[in-house]
Amino acid sequence: MSATGQTKRIMPARIEAMKGTRPIVCLTAYTTPIARLLDPHCDLLLVGDSLGMVLYGMDTTVGVTMEMMIAHGQAVMRGAKKACVIVDLPFGSYQESKEQAFRSAARILKETGCDGVKLEGGEEMAETVAFLAARGVPVFGHVGLMPQQVNAVGGYRSLGRSDTEAEKIRRDAAAIAKAGAFALVIEGTVEPLAREITASIDIPTIGIGASPACDGQILVSDDMLGLFNDFKPRFVKHFAELAPMVSKAAEAYAEEVKARIFPGAEHTFQVKK
Repeated sequence: MSATGQTKRIMPARIEAMKGTRPIVCLTAYTTPIARLLDPHCDLLLVGDSLGMVLYGMDTTVGVTMEMMIAHGQAVMRGAKKACVIVDLPFGSYQESKEQAFRSAARILKETGCDGVKLEGGEEMAETVAFLAARGVPVFGHVGLMPQQVNAVGGYRSLGRSDTEAEKIRRDAAAIAKAGAFALVIEGTVEPLAREITASIDIPTIGIGASPACDGQILVSDDMLGLFNDFKPRFVKHFAELAPMVSKAAEAYAEEVKARIFPGAEHTFQVKK
Protein backbone atom coordinates (compact mmCIF):
# COMPACT_ATOMS: atom_id res chain seq x y z
CA MET A 1 0.00 0.00 0.00
CA SER A 2 1.12 3.57 -0.66
CA ALA A 3 0.95 6.39 1.87
CA THR A 4 -2.51 7.29 0.51
CA GLY A 5 -3.79 3.78 1.19
CA GLN A 6 -3.97 2.89 -2.49
CA THR A 7 -2.38 -0.23 -3.93
CA LYS A 8 1.02 0.57 -5.41
CA ARG A 9 1.38 -0.52 -9.03
CA ILE A 10 4.25 -2.80 -9.99
CA MET A 11 6.45 -0.88 -12.41
CA PRO A 12 8.80 -2.27 -15.11
CA ALA A 13 11.88 -1.56 -13.00
CA ARG A 14 10.47 -3.78 -10.27
CA ILE A 15 9.78 -6.56 -12.79
CA GLU A 16 13.41 -6.31 -13.93
CA ALA A 17 14.62 -6.49 -10.33
CA MET A 18 12.65 -9.71 -9.75
CA LYS A 19 15.08 -11.81 -11.79
CA GLY A 20 16.45 -14.54 -9.56
CA THR A 21 14.00 -13.84 -6.73
CA ARG A 22 10.77 -15.73 -7.49
CA PRO A 23 8.89 -16.66 -10.66
CA ILE A 24 7.09 -13.72 -12.29
CA VAL A 25 3.38 -14.32 -12.90
CA CYS A 26 2.03 -12.94 -16.18
CA LEU A 27 -1.22 -13.34 -18.14
CA THR A 28 -2.89 -11.57 -21.02
CA ALA A 29 -5.89 -9.33 -20.43
CA TYR A 30 -8.08 -7.53 -22.95
CA THR A 31 -11.11 -6.26 -20.98
CA THR A 32 -11.90 -4.46 -17.74
CA PRO A 33 -13.76 -7.33 -16.00
CA ILE A 34 -11.02 -9.88 -16.74
CA ALA A 35 -8.30 -7.41 -15.70
CA ARG A 36 -10.06 -6.94 -12.35
CA LEU A 37 -10.16 -10.70 -11.77
CA LEU A 38 -6.56 -11.36 -12.78
CA ASP A 39 -4.94 -8.27 -11.26
CA PRO A 40 -4.65 -9.48 -7.63
CA HIS A 41 -2.79 -12.61 -8.73
CA CYS A 42 -0.45 -11.29 -11.43
CA ASP A 43 2.75 -9.29 -11.49
CA LEU A 44 2.24 -8.30 -15.13
CA LEU A 45 -0.78 -8.12 -17.42
CA LEU A 46 -0.08 -8.03 -21.15
CA VAL A 47 -2.58 -6.46 -23.51
CA GLY A 48 -1.33 -8.68 -26.31
CA ASP A 49 -2.06 -8.34 -29.99
CA SER A 50 -3.23 -11.93 -29.58
CA LEU A 51 -6.57 -10.19 -28.99
CA GLY A 52 -6.94 -10.15 -32.77
CA MET A 53 -7.22 -13.93 -32.78
CA VAL A 54 -8.83 -14.41 -29.35
CA LEU A 55 -11.49 -11.69 -29.51
CA TYR A 56 -11.84 -10.85 -33.20
CA GLY A 57 -11.44 -14.26 -34.83
CA MET A 58 -8.45 -13.29 -36.98
CA ASP A 59 -6.18 -16.00 -38.35
CA THR A 60 -3.03 -14.12 -37.28
CA THR A 61 -2.11 -10.99 -35.32
CA VAL A 62 -1.01 -9.10 -38.45
CA GLY A 63 -4.35 -7.34 -38.91
CA VAL A 64 -4.44 -5.78 -35.44
CA THR A 65 -4.44 -1.96 -35.44
CA MET A 66 -3.20 0.75 -33.10
CA GLU A 67 -6.79 1.75 -32.42
CA MET A 68 -7.63 -1.78 -31.25
CA MET A 69 -4.59 -1.93 -28.97
CA ILE A 70 -5.36 1.48 -27.46
CA ALA A 71 -9.03 0.69 -26.86
CA HIS A 72 -8.23 -2.57 -25.08
CA GLY A 73 -5.28 -0.99 -23.26
CA GLN A 74 -7.63 1.62 -21.84
CA ALA A 75 -10.09 -1.09 -20.81
CA VAL A 76 -7.43 -3.10 -18.96
CA MET A 77 -6.07 -0.02 -17.22
CA ARG A 78 -9.55 0.61 -15.79
CA GLY A 79 -9.46 -2.82 -14.16
CA ALA A 80 -5.81 -3.19 -13.11
CA LYS A 81 -4.69 -1.54 -9.89
CA LYS A 82 -1.61 -3.58 -8.94
CA ALA A 83 -0.12 -5.41 -11.91
CA CYS A 84 2.30 -3.86 -14.37
CA VAL A 85 0.33 -3.32 -17.60
CA ILE A 86 2.16 -3.63 -20.91
CA VAL A 87 0.57 -3.07 -24.34
CA ASP A 88 1.78 -4.66 -27.57
CA LEU A 89 2.88 -2.48 -30.46
CA PRO A 90 0.95 -3.95 -33.40
CA PHE A 91 2.50 -5.06 -36.68
CA GLY A 92 3.52 -2.14 -38.90
CA SER A 93 3.59 0.42 -36.07
CA TYR A 94 7.30 0.19 -35.24
CA GLN A 95 9.31 -1.78 -37.80
CA GLU A 96 9.79 1.06 -40.30
CA SER A 97 12.10 3.16 -38.13
CA LYS A 98 13.03 3.88 -34.54
CA GLU A 99 11.28 7.25 -34.89
CA GLN A 100 8.06 5.56 -35.98
CA ALA A 101 8.40 3.21 -33.02
CA PHE A 102 8.75 6.13 -30.62
CA ARG A 103 5.70 7.89 -32.03
CA SER A 104 3.63 4.72 -31.71
CA ALA A 105 4.89 3.95 -28.20
CA ALA A 106 4.32 7.53 -27.05
CA ARG A 107 0.76 7.43 -28.36
CA ILE A 108 -0.01 4.18 -26.55
CA LEU A 109 1.53 5.40 -23.29
CA LYS A 110 -0.34 8.70 -23.46
CA GLU A 111 -3.73 7.36 -24.49
CA THR A 112 -3.84 4.29 -22.21
CA GLY A 113 -1.70 5.25 -19.21
CA CYS A 114 -0.02 1.84 -19.38
CA ASP A 115 3.42 1.11 -17.94
CA GLY A 116 5.31 0.13 -21.10
CA VAL A 117 5.12 -1.44 -24.54
CA LYS A 118 6.12 -4.78 -26.04
CA LEU A 119 7.64 -5.33 -29.45
CA GLU A 120 8.84 -8.38 -31.32
CA GLY A 121 12.29 -8.79 -32.83
CA GLY A 122 15.94 -9.51 -32.10
CA GLU A 123 19.14 -8.05 -33.46
CA GLU A 124 17.29 -6.07 -36.13
CA MET A 125 15.24 -4.28 -33.43
CA ALA A 126 18.04 -3.66 -30.92
CA GLU A 127 18.69 -0.11 -32.14
CA THR A 128 14.98 0.67 -31.83
CA VAL A 129 14.81 -0.76 -28.30
CA ALA A 130 17.82 1.34 -27.28
CA PHE A 131 16.25 4.44 -28.85
CA LEU A 132 13.01 3.93 -26.94
CA ALA A 133 14.69 3.06 -23.63
CA ALA A 134 16.90 6.16 -23.83
CA ARG A 135 13.77 8.27 -24.20
CA GLY A 136 11.93 6.89 -21.20
CA VAL A 137 9.87 4.14 -22.83
CA PRO A 138 9.98 0.84 -20.90
CA VAL A 139 10.33 -1.95 -23.49
CA PHE A 140 9.29 -5.59 -23.08
CA GLY A 141 11.10 -7.66 -25.72
CA HIS A 142 9.98 -10.80 -27.53
CA VAL A 143 12.18 -13.39 -29.28
CA GLY A 144 11.91 -16.95 -30.48
CA LEU A 145 8.59 -17.60 -32.21
CA MET A 146 7.27 -14.16 -33.14
CA PRO A 147 3.58 -14.27 -34.17
CA GLN A 148 3.82 -11.05 -36.20
CA GLN A 149 6.35 -12.80 -38.44
CA VAL A 150 4.38 -16.03 -38.81
CA ASN A 151 3.92 -15.48 -42.56
CA ALA A 152 7.68 -15.25 -43.03
CA VAL A 153 8.62 -18.33 -40.97
CA GLY A 154 5.93 -20.59 -42.42
CA GLY A 155 3.48 -20.97 -39.55
CA TYR A 156 3.47 -21.64 -35.83
CA ARG A 157 6.18 -24.11 -34.81
CA SER A 158 8.80 -24.52 -32.12
CA LEU A 159 12.17 -22.98 -32.92
CA GLY A 160 15.78 -23.58 -31.95
CA ARG A 161 16.08 -27.20 -33.04
CA SER A 162 18.86 -26.53 -35.55
CA ASP A 163 22.20 -24.98 -34.64
CA THR A 164 21.49 -22.08 -36.97
CA GLU A 165 18.10 -21.32 -35.41
CA ALA A 166 19.44 -21.69 -31.88
CA GLU A 167 22.36 -19.34 -32.49
CA LYS A 168 20.04 -16.73 -34.02
CA ILE A 169 17.75 -16.80 -30.98
CA ARG A 170 20.76 -16.54 -28.64
CA ARG A 171 21.99 -13.46 -30.48
CA ASP A 172 18.50 -11.96 -30.55
CA ALA A 173 18.00 -12.34 -26.80
CA ALA A 174 21.45 -10.95 -25.98
CA ALA A 175 20.95 -7.97 -28.29
CA ILE A 176 17.55 -7.02 -26.85
CA ALA A 177 18.80 -7.38 -23.27
CA LYS A 178 21.86 -5.24 -24.02
CA ALA A 179 19.71 -2.62 -25.75
CA GLY A 180 17.83 -1.89 -22.53
CA ALA A 181 14.63 -3.95 -22.47
CA PHE A 182 13.40 -4.55 -18.90
CA ALA A 183 12.28 -8.13 -19.64
CA LEU A 184 11.99 -10.54 -22.54
CA VAL A 185 9.39 -13.04 -23.72
CA ILE A 186 10.81 -16.29 -25.09
CA GLU A 187 8.12 -18.02 -27.12
CA GLY A 188 7.96 -21.40 -28.82
CA THR A 189 11.59 -22.25 -28.18
CA VAL A 190 13.04 -25.65 -27.30
CA GLU A 191 13.49 -26.05 -23.56
CA PRO A 192 17.29 -26.38 -23.27
CA LEU A 193 17.83 -23.22 -25.31
CA ALA A 194 15.33 -21.16 -23.29
CA ARG A 195 17.00 -22.41 -20.10
CA GLU A 196 20.43 -21.43 -21.44
CA ILE A 197 19.29 -17.95 -22.48
CA THR A 198 17.66 -17.35 -19.09
CA ALA A 199 20.99 -18.06 -17.38
CA SER A 200 22.99 -15.95 -19.81
CA ILE A 201 21.19 -12.58 -19.78
CA ASP A 202 20.69 -10.09 -16.97
CA ILE A 203 16.99 -9.32 -17.50
CA PRO A 204 14.04 -11.59 -16.69
CA THR A 205 12.86 -14.06 -19.30
CA ILE A 206 9.14 -14.79 -19.50
CA GLY A 207 8.41 -18.15 -21.06
CA ILE A 208 5.52 -19.32 -23.19
CA GLY A 209 6.18 -22.69 -24.73
CA ALA A 210 9.77 -22.36 -23.50
CA SER A 211 11.17 -23.58 -20.15
CA PRO A 212 10.17 -23.86 -16.48
CA ALA A 213 13.59 -22.35 -15.80
CA CYS A 214 12.48 -19.01 -17.28
CA ASP A 215 12.18 -16.21 -14.73
CA GLY A 216 8.43 -16.07 -15.28
CA GLN A 217 5.60 -17.54 -17.31
CA ILE A 218 2.79 -16.13 -19.43
CA LEU A 219 -0.27 -17.66 -21.07
CA VAL A 220 -3.19 -16.26 -23.02
CA SER A 221 -5.82 -16.01 -20.29
CA ASP A 222 -8.56 -17.47 -22.47
CA ASP A 223 -6.39 -20.54 -23.06
CA MET A 224 -5.61 -20.84 -19.36
CA LEU A 225 -9.32 -20.66 -18.54
CA GLY A 226 -10.28 -23.34 -21.05
CA LEU A 227 -12.51 -21.06 -23.11
CA PHE A 228 -11.31 -22.73 -26.30
CA ASN A 229 -11.80 -26.48 -26.54
CA ASP A 230 -11.22 -26.92 -30.28
CA PHE A 231 -7.46 -26.31 -30.17
CA LYS A 232 -4.96 -26.72 -27.33
CA PRO A 233 -1.26 -26.07 -27.99
CA ARG A 234 1.22 -28.33 -26.22
CA PHE A 235 2.39 -25.53 -23.93
CA VAL A 236 -1.10 -24.67 -22.66
CA LYS A 237 -2.60 -26.05 -19.46
CA HIS A 238 -6.29 -25.52 -18.78
CA PHE A 239 -6.61 -24.40 -15.16
CA ALA A 240 -10.38 -24.37 -15.69
CA GLU A 241 -12.79 -25.73 -18.30
CA LEU A 242 -15.07 -22.77 -18.87
CA ALA A 243 -16.10 -23.51 -22.46
CA PRO A 244 -18.54 -26.32 -21.59
CA MET A 245 -19.82 -24.30 -18.61
CA VAL A 246 -20.59 -21.31 -20.86
CA SER A 247 -22.26 -23.55 -23.43
CA LYS A 248 -24.35 -25.31 -20.77
CA ALA A 249 -25.41 -21.98 -19.25
CA ALA A 250 -26.46 -20.66 -22.67
CA GLU A 251 -28.42 -23.86 -23.31
CA ALA A 252 -30.24 -23.56 -19.97
CA TYR A 253 -31.01 -19.89 -20.65
CA ALA A 254 -32.38 -20.68 -24.12
CA GLU A 255 -34.63 -23.43 -22.75
CA GLU A 256 -36.07 -21.18 -20.03
CA VAL A 257 -36.70 -18.32 -22.46
CA LYS A 258 -38.49 -20.65 -24.91
CA ALA A 259 -40.56 -22.16 -22.09
CA ARG A 260 -41.35 -18.69 -20.68
CA ILE A 261 -39.79 -19.67 -17.37
CA PHE A 262 -37.35 -16.75 -17.55
CA PRO A 263 -37.87 -14.01 -16.70
CA GLY A 264 -39.93 -14.83 -13.65
CA ALA A 265 -41.88 -12.33 -11.60
CA GLU A 266 -38.83 -11.83 -9.39
CA HIS A 267 -36.89 -10.57 -12.42
CA THR A 268 -39.40 -7.89 -13.41
CA PHE A 269 -40.34 -4.46 -12.09
CA GLN A 270 -43.87 -4.28 -10.71
CA VAL A 271 -46.03 -1.20 -10.15
CA LYS A 272 -46.34 -0.51 -6.45
CA LYS A 273 -49.92 -0.17 -5.22
